[in-house]
Amino acid sequence: MTGRVQGKVALVTGAASGMGAAAIAVLAEEGASVIAGDVDKAKLDGVVAELTSEGLAVTAIELDVADPEGWASAVRVAEETYGPLSILVNNAGIYRTPGVEETDQAVWDQVVGVNQSGVFYGMRAVIPSIRRAGGGSIINIASIHGIVGTEVGTAYHASKGAVRSMTKQAACQYGPENIRVNSVDPGIIETAIVADLRSQGGAIDELAQFIPLKRFGSAREIAKGVLFLASDDSSFMTGADLVVDGGMIAIQ
Repeated sequence: MTGRVQGKVALVTGAASGMGAAAIAVLAEEGASVIAGDVDKAKLDGVVAELTSEGLAVTAIELDVADPEGWASAVRVAEETYGPLSILVNNAGIYRTPGVEETDQAVWDQVVGVNQSGVFYGMRAVIPSIRRAGGGSIINIASIHGIVGTEVGTAYHASKGAVRSMTKQAACQYGPENIRVNSVDPGIIETAIVADLRSQGGAIDELAQFIPLKRFGSAREIAKGVLFLASDDSSFMTGADLVVDGGMIAIQ
C-alpha cells in the first residue's frame, strides 16, 4: 500500500458490513487509524478483529447514527484513542421500498432518521474535531437515487437527495477552514440490501442489463472512491458528487 492517508484519524459509520466494512479496511490499509461504528456491535467486533489481527489500527464502537448523544461519545472515544479526527465517512444507511402512499410515518421516520438526520448529526459532532486537526475531509455516502427517480423507495430517495444537498451546503460553509465535504453516489452495489432484495424474489439481477459495464459494483470499489476523497489526491475537490455506478445514470 502507498499510505495515502497515513497518520490521519477516521470515523466510519455502518462499518459492520458492505461498503462500511470495505471502507474501514481500505482506510486502515492505507495508514489511517480508524474508529469503526455500527449499531450491530457484535457483528462489527468480528470484522474489526480480523483487521486488527493483521496489525491495522481499528477500534470498534457501538454507534446509532440517529442518536446525537451517541455521536458525542464517538468523537470523545476517537480523540482519546487516536487524536482529533481528520476523516468522517457517513456511510450508515437503510433502504425501504414503499412508494408515496404506501410509506407510513414509521418507515419515513426510520429512513430519514438514519440516512438524513444521521449524516447531519455526524457532521455537526465531528466538524469541531476536524477543526482541531487543522482540516480534513467529510465523505457522505449518498446514492444515484438522490439524483434520479424510480417507482419505489420514496423515503430513501428523499433522504439521499437531502444528503447531496447538505453536502454542498457544508462544503460552502467550511471550505475556508480547509474542511472539504463531498459525497459518493453509488449505483447498485453487492451489499446486504441487494442480497435481501434478491432473497425476496425481486428481479434485481435484471437491472445489470441497464448498466454499461453490465455488472453491479463491489463494496471495495466504493471504498476506493472514499479513499480518494479522504486523501490529499482530492485536495481541490469539495461540494462534489463522485458517482460510482458503472455508468447506470449515463443512459437514464
